[in-house]
Amino acid sequence: MKTTAPPDPNTRKPKFRPPPLACDAHCHIFGPAAKFPYAADAAYHPPDSPFEALQKLHAILGIERAVIVHASCHGADMRVTLDGIARSKGRYRGTAIIDESYGEKDFQRLHDGGIRGVRFNFVRHLGGRPDMAFFKRTVERVQHMGWHLVLHLDATDLVEFDELFKRIPVPMVIDHMGRVNAAEGLEQPAFRVLLTWMEHEKFWVKICGAERVSSMGPPFSDAVPFARQLIDAAPERILWGTDWPHPNVGKYMPNDGDLVDLFAQIAPEPQLQRQILVDNPARLYGF
Repeated sequence: MKTTAPPDPNTRKPKFRPPPLACDAHCHIFGPAAKFPYAADAAYHPPDSPFEALQKLHAILGIERAVIVHASCHGADMRVTLDGIARSKGRYRGTAIIDESYGEKDFQRLHDGGIRGVRFNFVRHLGGRPDMAFFKRTVERVQHMGWHLVLHLDATDLVEFDELFKRIPVPMVIDHMGRVNAAEGLEQPAFRVLLTWMEHEKFWVKICGAERVSSMGPPFSDAVPFARQLIDAAPERILWGTDWPHPNVGKYMPNDGDLVDLFAQIAPEPQLQRQILVDNPARLYGF
C-alpha cells in the first residue's frame, strides 16, 4: 500500500471561464480519514481531499456542478461520496463502487442519494480486473436501475475486451480517453478500437486525464489530438473532468487551472464547450 502525492495547492485561475452550470464530471472526495476511513485493502492511501477543498477548487475554476467518482481507496463504503452529494444541495451526482453485499434496498438508497452509475477498475496497478461473473451480474442491476457503467481501463484492455463490451446492453463511460499512450500515436490499435466504440450510442468517453495520456509532460498538449478525434467522433457523448486530486498520477502533478485552459484548447468552439461541460453531463446524470 502506497501513499499518493497531494494535489497542487496553488490552483491557477484559468483564462477560460466555463459556461454557467459547467460540470466537472470526474473528481473525487477523499476522507477526511478520521470520519471516512480508507479501505483496509486499498492499493493506495491518498492525502485527505475533503468536500470543502473540492468546493474551493471549483470556485476558482468557475465550475458549478460535479460528478463524484467514488474511488477504490474507499472500497464499497459509499458514505464519503453520498455525504458530498447530500451537502451539494443538488449540484453533485456520483458513481459507486459496490460489492457482493449490495442488495435491492442498497441500490435504491444509492439512487436516492444521487448515484447514477457503477465504476469498475481494470487497471493493473490498482488491483487489476474485477471478477467477471460479478461484473456481468452487475450489468443486469445497472440496466434495471437505468444507470450506466464507468470503466477505468488500461489501453490494452480496449483491445482485449472489445467484443465483450460491445455486447453489453447498458451505457458505458470510458475514463481518461482509455489511458492510451500518446507516444504510440493516433493509429495505435487501442485508440482505433476506442474510436469504433464511439460509433455506438451506448459508449461515452471522458476527455480528461491528459496528464495520464501524455508522454511529454506539461502542458500535456500531445494529448490534444486524441481528445479532439474523440469529440469529432461523437460530440454528444463526451464528458470532461479535472480528476482532482489526481490520485496515482505519475511523474507530473497537473495544475487544475491549466487543465481548464487545456480543455479550451481542445474545444475552442463555444457551442462545443457548452455541449461537453453542460448539456452532456446534464443528460447522463439528470441534473
